[in-house]
Formats: sequence, structure tokens, C-alpha cells
Amino acid sequence: MKITNPALAEVLWQLGQQYVQAYREKYTHLPLAEADEQWQSPCQVAEHDENYITWQPNKVLEALSFDNIETALELPLHEDIKTYFTTMFADAMPMKCSEGSLQLLLAWCEKDFQRLQENIIGHILMKQKLKQPLTIFIAVTDDDDHIISLNNTTGEVWVERVGREAHKKLADNLVEFLSMLSPDLAQMSS
Repeated sequence: MKITNPALAEVLWQLGQQYVQAYREKYTHLPLAEADEQWQSPCQVAEHDENYITWQPNKVLEALSFDNIETALELPLHEDIKTYFTTMFADAMPMKCSEGSLQLLLAWCEKDFQRLQENIIGHILMKQKLKQPLTIFIAVTDDDDHIISLNNTTGEVWVERVGREAHKKLADNLVEFLSMLSPDLAQMSS
């Protein structure tokens, strides 16, 4: 997929680099993820020990696309969602902003991207069934009942309670929202 919002792709990539730098400063090594031979990722750098690997964000080189979702649901997805989820592979990244702590959700690998698409379809179908404005999740919060989502029509970023309408606007767009974030060292674990 061709990136349609290069500014968003750059802000997301830089945020990923800030996360890696903050993690390295705290622990003196790259971020860790559980080792799983069935769940390989282009993010993986090296084996850390028998249970963990080190990783860092990796730019998506293959063509990832949301065409299948848009065709199946007869619904165009906001360009920022497509750019957000096809810019880089990464594990969830703990972040903070003035509103609190969250974890940015990203695809770990191509197989994870397919699972992400299935979850997005489920979310969209739920929103349609409830006759609520369409949103697409981008992050989870430290409160399990709340997610951070992007309004599919306007591109605004909102907080919403799962199953309910978005109730608190955080930013006019995803670039503005990501620019408000910083790595959350309190959520990072070695």
C-alpha cells in the first residue's frame, strides 16, 4: 500500500525510535518480547535469553493493504488508519500523555496484521449493529474498558468505552495525537 500521509508515517516512526531509545536508556538493551517460533517478526533483532528476544520497529516493506476489508464491508477506511497500521511492524508500545497511560497497538508481523484486520472487522460490525459512529481502535488504555480510537469519517482521535460511543476527543487527527505522546518508562519491563 502506498503511504498517503507521509507526515503521519514519519511521526509514528520517530515515536517508535524514541521508545527504543528510552527503553535502551532504562535497561541497556533493546525492548523485549516473548520468544515464539510460531510468531516470527521482521522486528526481531536477537535472542535475549531462552524466553525472550530483543526487537525494534521495522518499516513495512511488503505491500500490506486494507482493500479486503473495504471491499467486503463496502466501506472506505480513513487514510490515516491505513497509514498507521502499514507504516511499521512493532510490538505494543507503552506511551503516556496528559490523559494517562496507553499502549499503541501495531502489527508484529504479517500474520498479526491479518489478525488485526479480523479484529477491526469485528469492531466495525459491532459499531454498525449498535448504530454508532464508526471508529477504529489504535490503542488500549490502563483502564480495560476504554480504548483510543480514530473516527473513520473525521480522522479525529477519541476515547471510547468498549461498546459505547466515543465520549472524549483527544486530538483533531492522528499526527496531533501521536505528537502528544512520550514513552512510558513506568510501563516498560525488562
